[in-house]
Amino acid sequence: MIHNKLKHLITSISPELSIRLQYLYYFRKRIRLDNPQTLDEKIQWMKLNLYGKDPIFTQCADKYRVREYIKSCDCEELLNELIAVHESPSQIDWNALPNKFVIKWNFGNGYNIICHDKKTLDIDKTIDQLESWGKENAWLTNGEIQYKDIPKRIIVEKFIETGTERVPDDYKIYCFHGKPLYMFVCVGREKGTPKFYFFDKEWKLARINPDSINAPADFTLTKPPHLEEMFHYAAVLSQRFPFVRVDFYDTPQKVYFGELTFTPSGGFDTHRLQETQQLFGDLLDLTTIPNL
Repeated sequence: MIHNKLKHLITSISPELSIRLQYLYYFRKRIRLDNPQTLDEKIQWMKLNLYGKDPIFTQCADKYRVREYIKSCDCEELLNELIAVHESPSQIDWNALPNKFVIKWNFGNGYNIICHDKKTLDIDKTIDQLESWGKENAWLTNGEIQYKDIPKRIIVEKFIETGTERVPDDYKIYCFHGKPLYMFVCVGREKGTPKFYFFDKEWKLARINPDSINAPADFTLTKPPHLEEMFHYAAVLSQRFPFVRVDFYDTPQKVYFGELTFTPSGGFDTHRLQETQQLFGDLLDLTTIPNL
């Protein structure tokens, strides 16, 4: 494994060199940046030629400012309730927060804490964790340039109730040129035995990844309550982008916006089958992207 400190050093010197070296390391072959073919090759190309040049990508990678974009698309009803916004952990008024909430940094991935019961929350430990995350430069790890210029903020959102202690189910829709085509679903994560499946908009299993291919002929999962709505909203929210994964949370009551993801797995998804890499790559036409 390449140490993150080395990744950060190389990316800070040359994002393109970092991308070339990481692609060679993860895929054991050279990337074709001059003629990208697969989805991950094209994502790497967009990192270097698009994501840092059009400010819409920085706005929409920002978990706080993306709310403005959602509103501009007349989809404000998707937004979870925003409780507070802060620039540092020291500004948080813990006494003012409800018993349940979600707190996160607005840049990068994984910088979030779900509080099920404030009475049992170790606030000092939470502050230390937030401060540690806040010092990171997430974009340097995989050269995800869309995160580079995000003003760092801590956001506190309402805990989405599901009637149980479980977090709501999440659904990730792959969109190409404004067309939502495949929904990515994970089951069994809370048990430590995750399996991943792709479905189309008719909730038919798409056998384009190992777990879907190996599933029985009659395999299916419970259809999410707002499947049609999620595909509708994904189409609306993805119109602006050549490629984006639109993530949602679905509950029996309503669907919530999660985030817009431009670089799934940092553009280094070694678990994606080669034929699926090519299938997705064929759906993404880089010639439609204007010179910026």
